[in-house]
Amino acid sequence: MTPPNRGLQTSVPVIETRRLRLRGHRRDDLPQCVAMWSDPIVTRFIGGTPSGEQRTWARLLAYVGHWVLMGFGYWAIEERETSTFVGEIGFADFKRDGAPLLRAGPELGFALAPSFHGKGYATEAVRAALAWGNEQLPRGRCVCLVDEENAASLRVLANVGFEVLQRSSFNGRPVVYLCSPIGTER
Repeated sequence: MTPPNRGLQTSVPVIETRRLRLRGHRRDDLPQCVAMWSDPIVTRFIGGTPSGEQRTWARLLAYVGHWVLMGFGYWAIEERETSTFVGEIGFADFKRDGAPLLRAGPELGFALAPSFHGKGYATEAVRAALAWGNEQLPRGRCVCLVDEENAASLRVLANVGFEVLQRSSFNGRPVVYLCSPIGTER
């Protein structure tokens, strides 16, 4: 996977939708990120184990590092009107062992704090991230890995045009690999 910028990116683009703002993570996001990633509702389908401060901090640093090294990464999602932390969304190259399908393009991922589930925020954020990706990433495909039982995320991805690529397993759990065309001719 070739980084779109082929160089260092020191700033994260801000994207605004009708209700949301996608922005780069800040150091002071850590408490909200820890609260989200330590919630069993959030992690039920994402690894299955709640994360504490150390693991969440490493995740946050990886998000920032993606922007610098790859030219894409994760955004913090907040409500536009209140600046309340909603969750995270973005593109990554996690170099996942045993998942060659995920090396076919940037991997889209998202997680929202439980109090924001069921409000359409995930769909709104995914559409915004994909719109950015269509403008900024090289032509190819965007991939996604979703636990087979995560009906809500599968619905969001179907609503924005992702298609099932393959049903398989990852880390001993049944998963669905999905993909969507992304990017522009460069």
